[in-house]
Amino acid sequence: MRAVFEVAKVIIDGENSFLCIGVPYKDAKKFCGEMKPKKYVAEIKEYREKRSLDANAYAWVLIGKLSGKLGISPEEVYRAAIRDVGDNYEVMPVRNDALERWKFIWSKHGIGWICEEIGASKLDGYTNVRNFYGSSAYDKAQMARLIDIIVQECKTQGIETMTPAELARLMGEWQ
Repeated sequence: MRAVFEVAKVIIDGENSFLCIGVPYKDAKKFCGEMKPKKYVAEIKEYREKRSLDANAYAWVLIGKLSGKLGISPEEVYRAAIRDVGDNYEVMPVRNDALERWKFIWSKHGIGWICEEIGASKLDGYTNVRNFYGSSAYDKAQMARLIDIIVQECKTQGIETMTPAELARLMGEWQ
């Protein structure tokens, strides 16, 4: 069961406490009626709108056009745009002897998952690393910024793009 909710409360019953979330009655009734006598795991995380697959496809069409115009790989175009999105990275200290392994592991998430060393940490034997998330982890606002960056570069290079109205429609379509 997957539920999106905005209301939660705690109910205390003796030594037990229960986290109650506001979901439609029929969903809660169905889940409780179908439960088997075994353990379950619940994960609660902040809700984020998913980006449109069409928006992602359009970004890659433009990236391909930029790649041809600039004479560089699509991956280079994409990775340059990723760095300009903002609010899409974490900075963390990584032990110097584990730095190369960390970069390898992080980059295995995808093309846009980039690690950049940004200098020595105040922790002895550590280097600060900026870890960029690729667009597969983006919410609606981040994806819109990525596409805007790509569109602006296309315009600079004289590459035709969708009109602002078409882009707005595309960004408004969600999975």
